[in-house]
Amino acid sequence: MKRFFLSAVALSALAVPAFAADMPARTYTKAPAFTAPQVVYNWTGFYIGGHLGGAFAGNNSLEGNNARFLGGVQGGFDYQFAPNWVMGVEAQYSWMDRNTTNFGFPGATVVSSTGANQLGSVTGRLGYTWGPALLYAKGGYAWRDGNGLGVNVAGVPAGFTTSGNTKGGYTVGAGLEYMFAPSWSAKAEYQYYNFGNTTFTGGPAPVVGSRFNSDEHTVKLGVNYRFGWGGPVAGKY
Repeated sequence: MKRFFLSAVALSALAVPAFAADMPARTYTKAPAFTAPQVVYNWTGFYIGGHLGGAFAGNNSLEGNNARFLGGVQGGFDYQFAPNWVMGVEAQYSWMDRNTTNFGFPGATVVSSTGANQLGSVTGRLGYTWGPALLYAKGGYAWRDGNGLGVNVAGVPAGFTTSGNTKGGYTVGAGLEYMFAPSWSAKAEYQYYNFGNTTFTGGPAPVVGSRFNSDEHTVKLGVNYRFGWGGPVAGKY
């Protein structure tokens, strides 16, 4: 029995190196390179913000085309889909400096126009986003506080009537918005407001029948806060 046990041990010692020699060589596998997570921007959510800029009435407007300072607030909701498109709704309110312009008519009649000092709008908007940038167009309903017309003849105020001097109208615009930090975005925007035409239907003879357009061109720079829904929200590896 002892001889049998020693023979088995010796045979095993000889067999192990031979078996190891027959095994294939171990393949070296290189560890995958580290890839930084890709930031994904999400525009879906509510936001509020403020803006500053300037307003310029059209050449055929009672307010003239002098620039006026503008500032205000905005708020809205955006929804991102498909996956680079963004649609939403926005309400905006702006204050402006008043602007008085005098127009001379034959017979020494002067029309004094004190411009509207408040503008508002409720618009839909549609945009295309790539990374942190959003290019968009907007359009909808516009409102103003009136344009404060006055007619003077030789320095004496005179009565008059008008048609089409409305407070409601439409607005269209476009802009570029950029997320510069989580939940924060900045924008540059052009917006046009149109309130139709104003026609003098009564008053001193030189002004009756005169017709003017009521509109505003605005340029705004603004900042929005997105309540934690904007900015990088996930990573792809």
